[in-house]
Amino acid sequence: MADAFGAKFRIKIDKHEKEAMIGSGRVAGGAVVVARPLTYMNRSGEAVKLLTDAYVDSLEDLIVVYDEIDLPLGKLRIRGRGSAGTHNGMRSVVASLASESFPRLRFGVRGANYAETGRLRDYVLDDFEDSELALVDPGIERAVDALVLFARGELRRAMNEFNRDSESDSPETL
Repeated sequence: MADAFGAKFRIKIDKHEKEAMIGSGRVAGGAVVVARPLTYMNRSGEAVKLLTDAYVDSLEDLIVVYDEIDLPLGKLRIRGRGSAGTHNGMRSVVASLASESFPRLRFGVRGANYAETGRLRDYVLDDFEDSELALVDPGIERAVDALVLFARGELRRAMNEFNRDSESDSPETL
C-alpha cells in the first residue's frame, strides 16, 4: 500500500529513519510522510510512536494502514478510531500511542484458500496467488484513492465511499 501510494505521487520511500523506511512529498496540496516500519509487526507501534512524535501534530493527522484477516480479500474498512481487535500489530500501535483515537485503513487479506486451522502467520506472510490479484490490485487502487481523500482532510467522505462494496452495495443493486 505504501509503495503504491508513493508511486502515484512520486514519493520515494528510501530514507531509513526512526525504525522505518520513509519518504515525504506533497499530496492534495499538503505535506505527507509515508512510512513502512522495519520492526517486526508485533512491535510496529515502536516505529509508529517515534514517527508520530517527529512528524504528527495530532493523531487525527495519522492514518495506519494494515492487513486484516477478518475481511475478505481486497475489501476496505476505514475508521476514525477503534480498538486493535485481534491484530497484534495494531495492539502494539495502540499501546505505544496510548490511544485508540486515530484513523486506520484495514485491507482484507482473507482469500478463498484461507484455512482457519492453518498458521495465520504463514498465511499473511505468503505472497498472493496469481488468481487473487484480480481482487488485490483493484483493492490497492481503491485504498490509495481513500488515502488521497484522507490527505485532503476528507476522512468522513473516504469512509462513506470506500467502506461499502464497490458494486454489490451500489444503489442500483440494493
